[in-house]
Amino acid sequence: MSIDAIRELAADDMQAVDACIRDRLSSPVVLINQLGHYIIHSGGKRLRPLLATLSARACGYEGDKHVTLAALVEFIHTATLLHDDVVDASEMRRGNETANHIFGNEAAVLVGDFLYTRAFEMMVEIDSMRVMEILSRATNVIAEGEVMQLMNCHDADVDEARYMDVIQSKTAKLFEAACQIGGILAQRDAADEAALARYGMHLGTAFQLIDDVLDYSADPEVTGKQLGDDLAEGKPTLPLIHVLREGSDAEKAVVRRAIEQGGREETDAVIAAMHSTGALEYARARAEAETDAAIDAIAGLPDTPHRRALADIARFAVGRDH
Repeated sequence: MSIDAIRELAADDMQAVDACIRDRLSSPVVLINQLGHYIIHSGGKRLRPLLATLSARACGYEGDKHVTLAALVEFIHTATLLHDDVVDASEMRRGNETANHIFGNEAAVLVGDFLYTRAFEMMVEIDSMRVMEILSRATNVIAEGEVMQLMNCHDADVDEARYMDVIQSKTAKLFEAACQIGGILAQRDAADEAALARYGMHLGTAFQLIDDVLDYSADPEVTGKQLGDDLAEGKPTLPLIHVLREGSDAEKAVVRRAIEQGGREETDAVIAAMHSTGALEYARARAEAETDAAIDAIAGLPDTPHRRALADIARFAVGRDH
């Protein structure tokens, strides 16, 4: 099933999600409306809310609470992006100027706070302690992951296990929650709920690992990012960690220096070291293994178009170029 076919399958639900997002972004504070609409409508994939709707439908859910849940998941994700861009002093995202670059850091942080609190208002409306437990825990873990990433910046001694902890917290945890709540809404048994959670965790991990690969290999015209953005911020991602483990003394030295100092001066040399050691291929292989694990996790769900769509999204995650 192509990504276009998947979006057609979920079209009615996603139109309802978009309408909910527009409605719940509304505030009497003009700046919140301006900045919130700017970031929400700046070209995101809406992948997490799509996963929430598909997971609910794959479990046979026929109500409409999944629309609210999908919208609030997007609010949580957007709030993390706003705060992330401030922390990273980013000026571009998805080929557009970041909200903090246009509106200022103070406004970006505060509107991020608004999105978090609006999401929690919406959680209460669902009237499910189990849903609140999953989403509030996920939001806390994401914050922990962001702090862990901050602590890892410019640290060339970060190993693969430590790095995987970071991406599973800051990225994959919201994927996990978005999928798991679909099973909760449909009142599926603990085994199906756990299966959806595993699917989301593996998918989110694969998604971030491919982002790591694309940071050093994608077309900047497609991604809206310069090659080596993570390197410029001193972030030790998996391809860099692989070079530090497998490279020659000279290759290790250039990567260590690049991580510790940040900037783009060593980008060409670092990319050459990645090609020499097969670092990008290694990271992609790890992502493919996570994708396979995601698909296996939901193999026991009923064979429906929505379950097949979830499996195909996992395949799309590792085959994308942006």
